[in-house]
Amino acid sequence: MTISAYPVTEVRQNLEDFELGLLLEAIFYQYHFDFRGYSKASIKRRMTKAMEHFGCDTFSLLQNRILQECDLMPKLLTFLTVPVSELFRDPLYFRDLREKVLPHLKTYPSINVWIAGCSTGEELYSLVILFREEGLEERTTFYATDINSDSLKKAKMAIYELDRMKVFSNNYLLAGGKASLSDYYTTAYGAAKLDSSLRKQIVFSEHNLVSDADFAEMHLVTCRNVLIYFEKELQARVIKLFNQSLSRKGFLWLGSKESLLFSPHAHAFSVFLPNTKVYQKETSLEHVT
Repeated sequence: MTISAYPVTEVRQNLEDFELGLLLEAIFYQYHFDFRGYSKASIKRRMTKAMEHFGCDTFSLLQNRILQECDLMPKLLTFLTVPVSELFRDPLYFRDLREKVLPHLKTYPSINVWIAGCSTGEELYSLVILFREEGLEERTTFYATDINSDSLKKAKMAIYELDRMKVFSNNYLLAGGKASLSDYYTTAYGAAKLDSSLRKQIVFSEHNLVSDADFAEMHLVTCRNVLIYFEKELQARVIKLFNQSLSRKGFLWLGSKESLLFSPHAHAFSVFLPNTKVYQKETSLEHVT
């Protein structure tokens, strides 16, 4: 059968998918960022926006530019990651964390928390404030990681648009805040800057969930609204990574649309807070047949 027997739209669609696959391979081998296991629909949608932004008519042309112009890769990452969040996003989830998880963490002399995919820092600083108000900040180390170096820079700066603070403040109160959110920031030039003291227990680091190693002896790992962009095989790899990172009885906190229900590694965790998507590690996967 000749190619002309196929609908033109189908041929074009197949060609686009082929070019996208080559682009993802090129990014992996040139820059070691592996997006090949991401949801195909999601990655294609994001790459199409990037292609339009960079003035390329095809994924092949975008591939050529990415390989030839190294300074474009950090810019491309802004399209492939999701640097959008809020302070105390899903505030009732944070209230549950405050009231039902932190009492367990208080039993440890020192606490390690990994915020995987911390983006521009909103969830990170929400946790720091929560731990401070519960008297745990001084004995906690927060490991804030993201694949996107530009997002990490913004997280370190901790500067947010002033018009977002009203929503943030409402979230904070619904999350059981014990003061006023304004106690934690100053305003100038239409922006709000969080107090620098909130950064003293934070370690920032670039980290790729797809290819990098685990963090040892974490008592809480949060990775919210990241797994939904991965195919099932990659989701399984990341859950295994979190299991390896957590101490026994450590907690894993996922996003509102995420679950371990169909994960091949679900047996290593118990459901701690089903509505809040908090799981507790029971067994190391290396010891599970």
